[in-house]
Amino acid sequence: MTTKARDGRDPLEEPVALNAETEEGDPAASQFAMDRLSQAFETSARRWELIVYPTLFAFIILAAYGFYLVFSLAKDVHYLAISVDSNMTVLASNMQSISDNMGQISSNVRTMTVGVDSMARDVGTLEPMLTSIKAMDRSMQSMTFTTSTMREDLGAMNRNIGRPMHFMNSFMPW
Repeated sequence: MTTKARDGRDPLEEPVALNAETEEGDPAASQFAMDRLSQAFETSARRWELIVYPTLFAFIILAAYGFYLVFSLAKDVHYLAISVDSNMTVLASNMQSISDNMGQISSNVRTMTVGVDSMARDVGTLEPMLTSIKAMDRSMQSMTFTTSTMREDLGAMNRNIGRPMHFMNSFMPW
């Protein structure tokens, strides 16, 4: 169906002069008015079809894509929850192991504290020995001084006896 009149103009744009006698009495005019109304409705419907159907198709595509995204997100969150749950289980067991190791470290530190306290008492016991070691040090210094004096005396004696003996050794047969 064409919406153009024979002269190339749109019949919807033509002014229709309907007067009281054409509306009531002329069935052809009523038919023409109904025909124009149906053509106008069809033209308007075609225009809306050009807009509504592609829009509806795009909406369906976007709705399907949105459903896919939501489904994919839900699946990813499910995998994330499973991963976090398994990692939390491993973390809990590692925390238990750390707690046990901290208990061992605590007992080892207590043992070391007992050992250090024992060493402190032993160092207190060594105090009289330190006094004895100081006395030994003074005695060793005295012995060193005495030995040095003996060395000097022996050197002087060697000088005093050495010359005459050197002279006498020249007369001896051995």
